[in-house]
Amino acid sequence: MRLTRRQLLGGAGAAALGAAGVYELVDRLGSAPRRPRGAALPPEQHLLEGVRVVVQEGVEVVVPPLHHQVVTATLAIEESPRSLRAAQAALEETLRQLEARYEPTPAGLGVTVAWGLPYFRRVVPGPAARHLPVDVRASRARRRRVPALLDAIRFPSDPPQTILEQNDVAVLLRSDDLAHIEDAARRLFDELGVLRPTSIRKGFAGGGFEGGTSLPKKMAMAAGVPGADLIPDRAELFLGFTSTQKDGLGPPRIANLETLRIADVGPEGYFRQGTHMHLSHIAEDLEGWYINFDFAERVATAFRPGLDVQPGALTVRQGPADTASAADNVRAYRREGRIGHSGAIQTASRLAEDVRGADGTLYRRGTAIPHRADFNTLDNPFFWSADPERDGIKPEPAAGVHFVVFNPTSDDFHRGRLAMDGVLPDGTKLPFTPRARGQGFNSVLATTHRQNFLVPPRRHRSFPLAELLR
Repeated sequence: MRLTRRQLLGGAGAAALGAAGVYELVDRLGSAPRRPRGAALPPEQHLLEGVRVVVQEGVEVVVPPLHHQVVTATLAIEESPRSLRAAQAALEETLRQLEARYEPTPAGLGVTVAWGLPYFRRVVPGPAARHLPVDVRASRARRRRVPALLDAIRFPSDPPQTILEQNDVAVLLRSDDLAHIEDAARRLFDELGVLRPTSIRKGFAGGGFEGGTSLPKKMAMAAGVPGADLIPDRAELFLGFTSTQKDGLGPPRIANLETLRIADVGPEGYFRQGTHMHLSHIAEDLEGWYINFDFAERVATAFRPGLDVQPGALTVRQGPADTASAADNVRAYRREGRIGHSGAIQTASRLAEDVRGADGTLYRRGTAIPHRADFNTLDNPFFWSADPERDGIKPEPAAGVHFVVFNPTSDDFHRGRLAMDGVLPDGTKLPFTPRARGQGFNSVLATTHRQNFLVPPRRHRSFPLAELLR
């Protein structure tokens, strides 16, 4: 069954935030996994409680929520202090109603509200100047004050047409139940009236954790995406390999602004227990990946050259002992003219030494820092856009990923993404041609949109700093 764009979007009513389009197939082709229940709300917005862990090929794997949606928006209100405080109260009340209705787990609903630099610069510039966190490490390295939240940048392997977005806010919704997400989107955007959507981004996650053909392959096949038949039957993502190994994801609170002391949240700590979020859309060339790279080269590209992996394996260990150093990447480049995706990023995304966090936890060398929340999508590039010509909306479904990741700061994310291009955190620059075959995944990926956001703690998630305006 090959789906048209109209079928993908669900017909003429597709602009409605509750429309599911092709993603209604997720519930027909897959099933929600068993989940632990009864979790309490953490002070952090970005943490999702009650997440299940299973063992795949001898490796612990986190089972992500089935359904995902990101809505980006601008403000739809007068930007006066009085109107902003009223909108702040209204948004907070709606969020609290959702929390009362759904527990904060994949079985219920996860809501993360993140705010962009346009909001802080235009709407609350005075309070933002006093309270926005500072990146201590980047400030020391550059010998000037560097904010924790920076504008998104194009990286060496990004196409020149990659759009650096300027949204005021992004809302991430996660649940095993599509109806929960539809309800939240309707309440937050259709009914509340304080935020004006600029894009709707939908997708799903889930490998063959319960046995049988995985959801990504079923969905790609249903959509008629080129190369869909080449996806391994148990693949968690379109590109095959499992990406949610427990050891490859940061432990709870390590990505908080304050935990590793990468950021200074100031004496008043307004944004303490918050974090940074990067959002991008990445198109994936499935045929180029599966036809032009044999299994051994896919392993070397996804992880690192020289890694001994059983033929056909999809879940590869990513523990602290498996972390590659900058020297490992240099040797791989000199020996084979390539670096691996995980191996390169690990030079920036893993702790180089033991760290006692501000929360009292001892984080061991090799521990992962980022929390990833990315998900498969058939959007091309978005489910819906307020400006389809600018965003390059195309008529057919396409394989891709909406990449969502939480890091302590923008610079911390930038360091990891630059490493993917061979620009390592110790200053080493491997002389790749952008999107070269040896440069990790970059030859089969193309980023269409990027933006950085600040995720306040739960207590300040609604129009942060608006209450300080005079």
